[in-house]
Amino acid sequence: METLITLLVGVLVAVGVYLLLSKEMLRIILGTAILSHAIHLLLLTMGGLKKGDVPLLQEGAAEYTDALPQALILTAIVISFAVTAFLLVLSYRVYQESGRGSELRGQQDE
Repeated sequence: METLITLLVGVLVAVGVYLLLSKEMLRIILGTAILSHAIHLLLLTMGGLKKGDVPLLQEGAAEYTDALPQALILTAIVISFAVTAFLLVLSYRVYQESGRGSELRGQQDE
């Protein structure tokens, strides 16, 4: 199962980098969102997909699951949502100010 998720992370990273290298602002924003989701899956996979009891001190439990990867992923999801929202608002503001499309070519209006 971890191998399948690792392959999925690789595909998501490839798609995210491909979108980041384009010239359109919306594709760049989608690329950052996909790349952040790939990192979330990578953190989950590196934390280990284990089954066990809740991490409470009790007698008789042989194996515990670690809650730290889930806490890190939850924090990363909130941060990536805020960054995506900021980038969307920023690109909309650039579109309003320039009056042009979302392409990043560096050409000036004539």
